[in-house]
Amino acid sequence: MMSETMSPYLRGFLITLFGVLVISPDTLLIRLIEADHWAQLFWRGTLSGLAVLVGIAVVTRGRGLQPLLRPTRADLLMAVVYGSGNIAFVYSATHTLVANTLFLLSTSPIFAALIARFVLKEAVGMRTVLTIAATIVGIAVIASGSLGGGGGTIEGDLAALWAAIALAVTFSIARRQKGRSMVPAMGAGAILAGLTAGALAPTVMIPEGDRIWMGLMGLWVVPVAFACLTTGPRYLPAADVGLLMLLEAVFGPLLVWWVLGEDPGPRTLLGGAIVLGAMVVSNLWLLARGQRDRRLARRT
Repeated sequence: MMSETMSPYLRGFLITLFGVLVISPDTLLIRLIEADHWAQLFWRGTLSGLAVLVGIAVVTRGRGLQPLLRPTRADLLMAVVYGSGNIAFVYSATHTLVANTLFLLSTSPIFAALIARFVLKEAVGMRTVLTIAATIVGIAVIASGSLGGGGGTIEGDLAALWAAIALAVTFSIARRQKGRSMVPAMGAGAILAGLTAGALAPTVMIPEGDRIWMGLMGLWVVPVAFACLTTGPRYLPAADVGLLMLLEAVFGPLLVWWVLGEDPGPRTLLGGAIVLGAMVVSNLWLLARGQRDRRLARRT
């Protein structure tokens, strides 16, 4: 149990960091499982979704599941978008380089900024515009590697982009629904993805040797990381969250490279460096501005 004297910032930092470390082997587990990606999705979605909903029911004594009895349009949209993002993520991780998947997934803050500008009608500053421009260059470099036979596939890359967009939409919905928890809807969305995949899978049976990896992913990695990554950011500035989330895009490909020997190739590494570099610079700039504003506030 965390000390009651621990600052909210440190508590949020540790929770978010733990969530990132837990989710980092996710793509490695997907690659270790030999079952068809639809069968993977069935078990991943149903196990993780049920784990989340059962966890909510236990912690809140059932009260936390009440929103699912009378879902709003936001709940339904969250479930559909989050579920489709899960499908796109697993498809991408099994159809292109893992580095491509995670580098492209790390662009979700850019899509969140575009949603904020064109849907939520919020102002977007020059920092965001420059970050978007640099990220587009990085995406183009990664895509050129896939088109040039570098080991990735353009359909897998496009699926990763949709996963990034879906993640940005889910964050935007959660932001708009500040007085209503979206966690139950996200758990339902995971189950929806699993059931959809089950209907499309030739079989949902997985090899006996894959079951330990599937159980680890569905009952530990996804739900625990999910819980941490939706709790920790409540105590942290957005820039800190963004920097911590980028660690998955570093650790994930390294684990797959180390265990399975999947070489991302020079174009993926160059494009990923551009994307991650842009996000790091953007978040550091945001942190510096926040510290400056706090200093000015104290003086006044």
